[in-house]
Order: sequence, then structure tokens, then C-alpha cells
Amino acid sequence: MSSRPIHIAPSVLPADFSRLGEECGALEDAGVDRIHWDVMDGVFVPNLTFGPDVIASIRPHVSVPFEAHLMVVEPDRLLHRYVEAGCQTVIVHAEACTHLHRTLAHIADLGATPGVSINPHTPADVIGHVLDLLGHVLVMTVNPGFGGQAYIPTMEPKVAEVAAMVEGHDIDLEVDGGIGPSTVAGPVAAGANVLVSGSALFRDPEGLTHAVADLRQRAEAARA
Repeated sequence: MSSRPIHIAPSVLPADFSRLGEECGALEDAGVDRIHWDVMDGVFVPNLTFGPDVIASIRPHVSVPFEAHLMVVEPDRLLHRYVEAGCQTVIVHAEACTHLHRTLAHIADLGATPGVSINPHTPADVIGHVLDLLGHVLVMTVNPGFGGQAYIPTMEPKVAEVAAMVEGHDIDLEVDGGIGPSTVAGPVAAGANVLVSGSALFRDPEGLTHAVADLRQRAEAARA
């Protein structure tokens, strides 16, 4: 099981986009560790979300790290824009990269932490020959493209497989999709230490601060 610190990385997909800066500030005040930007291009996934200019406009208003999750085709053309927008970690999909090794090296050359995401159908061993370039692996626990989807519990063995692969490396292991109070224990027990949560945080009737603290407490308990 991972000894890396638990990080809560909210997705801002459920936020009020007309008040996006305020919403991100509220997340920071609630105690999150980073903010996860779900970047969708309408091609790799059937939805459109944030461009680099939107992210750059929020960057001066919060101090927590940003990570860009690029659910896009041809991510290489956009990497520099998201780093310039203030994203310390840039995550690309293995399925979208013809030359994954080159893309990850490019992210590192730009001064950001390289990350790779793998869809539910993608085997874990796709990352086996790029571990030396990675600082981050994201295992999708839903099919990408929309928020609010149901968690896929059969991804937990893959999380455990990736956890074994990254052991001994300086790599965070993240899960994204359907993560909330009722689902967080499984992926954490399997080895994940970074938790993307969107709908579950924003819909907590007791507010964001309670939602973040509760999710962190449940994640820590799953390690006990």
C-alpha cells in the first residue's frame, strides 16, 4: 500500500462556471491539495470544457497546484499552453499519444510533471516502458467524457497492478471517476493516493469543507 500522502484533487466540472474563480477559491479554503482540470476537446471525448486561457485566468486567484488532464487528440500541440497557464502537472492519455515516450519527455522539458492516464479498457502494462519519465499515473474509474458517472469497481485490481509497477518510483497514483464517500476505500486500499472527486464534493449538504475532510478521513481509514 502506498505511503505517499493522500491528496484530494477536486474536479471543477460540477462548479458554477459563471463563478469559476470563486468556486476554485472555495475549494482551496475547504482544504483541497490541488485542482484537477478536466480538459475535453469534443473529439477524444464527447464533451467540451476548459481551454488554457480559462485556466490561466484562475491561476492568480488560488495558490494550490493545478493539474491538467488532457482528454484530447494530439495533446503535443497544446502542452506548452497548459504549462504556461500554470499547470504543474500535465496528464495525457496513453490512448491519444502515438509517441507516448516523446510526449512525456516534452512535458518534462517544459518544466512540468509528466503524467499518463489510462482508460478502463487499457491494460496497465502500457506504462511499463515509460516509468522512468513519469511522476503521475491516473487510472480512470469511469469512461472519460462526463462528470457524475458511476464508479467502476472492477478497476481496483488494475489500480493494484499499477501500484506494484510504480513502487520504488517517485510517482503519484491517482483515480478519477465516481470517487466519493461510498467508493473511496477500494482504490485507496489498492494503492491510490490522489483522489479526483467532483459531484460528491459539490453536492455534500454540509458543504465543501465537510466533504473534503470526510473524504480524506475515509481515505486515511482505508489505509489503516
